[in-house]
Amino acid sequence: MRRRLFFHRLLKQSQRNDDKGMKREVREKLVARKLPLERTRQQLQASFLHKRTQMPELIPVLDEKTIAQKVDAVAQQISSDYRDADLVIIGVLKGAFVFMADLIRRLELDRLTVDFVRLASYGGSDHSVGRIDLLKDVEMDLKDKDLLIVEDILDTGLTLAYLREHLRAMHPRSVKTCVLIDKFERRQVDMQAEYVCHKVKEGFLVGYGLDYAEAYRNLPGIYNLKIQ
Repeated sequence: MRRRLFFHRLLKQSQRNDDKGMKREVREKLVARKLPLERTRQQLQASFLHKRTQMPELIPVLDEKTIAQKVDAVAQQISSDYRDADLVIIGVLKGAFVFMADLIRRLELDRLTVDFVRLASYGGSDHSVGRIDLLKDVEMDLKDKDLLIVEDILDTGLTLAYLREHLRAMHPRSVKTCVLIDKFERRQVDMQAEYVCHKVKEGFLVGYGLDYAEAYRNLPGIYNLKIQ
């Protein structure tokens, strides 16, 4: 009897030791799996904090005074060219609204009306693939009128080329274009603006109505945005 009890205790003790060994082995495996996940989590947190501390750099391109001088010069030229015309200025929303507001207040013309269009072009963050949708059309009759499209930036030329042909279908007397910025290095079609305030070769420009993710439109100057 005593011998059976002795062996029974030994068996239970052996089972307990086996259970402890198995639990220890499982814990070690779980820890081994958790460590890389913990390292990954810490790395992601560090990367996120690093990105949050990186501030975009705004490199001045045109200050407020220089912009005013350039808008003055273009306004004088337009006023001279359209002295006896029935001019309709068509602003392209949203980017051109600040430029257009300053421009029309400098024009010395007796007959001047305004209208607006809004378009969307599709592609990557910094380029268009040529698909363009008209989100808002003009509201007035443009037949036999002289049209002046006012746009913020002429780069690929795809949007303005599309808009120009769209407006020509309404049988105006003439269609010309005035742009704040001509970014000629990105041109994909044969498109030239008759009136240009400033030409640049490259850069992502913001300020004076130009935006990045709807920000920076309110800046009085124009800047090259560098996101590090």
